[in-house]
Amino acid sequence: MHSKLIGCIQQFHSLSSEEAALITASFDAVLIPKNRVIEEQGTVPKYLYYIVSGYLRLFHYNEVGDEVTTHINCPPGFFTSYSNFASQTVSSANVECITACELLRITKPEMDALIAASPVMKDFSIRVFQQSIAYNENRSNELATLSAEQRYRKLIDSYPEILHNVPIQYIASFLGMKPESLSRIRKKVMH
Repeated sequence: MHSKLIGCIQQFHSLSSEEAALITASFDAVLIPKNRVIEEQGTVPKYLYYIVSGYLRLFHYNEVGDEVTTHINCPPGFFTSYSNFASQTVSSANVECITACELLRITKPEMDALIAASPVMKDFSIRVFQQSIAYNENRSNELATLSAEQRYRKLIDSYPEILHNVPIQYIASFLGMKPESLSRIRKKVMH
């Protein structure tokens, strides 16, 4: 499993064998069954996850107790409640494995030690953080400016496999709509 993470890093940085071994030793490999919450709201996130395979979501409960999905991540990539993990503060969100997942995980102290020991990992973590900020800004902009149908079309154009792996109610919530609205949009798009 670690080879996917090493390959991801090597797309942007050359790694010495020592750094690759250090990174491999720092991330624990875990297999998580589907529908399992791995980080609970009201707690400080323990881990930053690298998704080797599977789908995760970040969700919270709104004022009437409904689940609101704010992020769905397709593999590969990093996933957690980033700001809470980075600042080691209590999160209002849950991290759930939607499907069975192969993950690599690292704690904040382990991540800090890895960044201190590896200049490549420091540079790579800055890149990941910058990508996360850009993604969140883009997502906020899309929710504010695109119609529901435009948001759906963009999602399936970018991540067509999501429809086969993620329940419709999570996709609808992620796109800021009710499942019934998404069903109408899907019928329209199919015709």
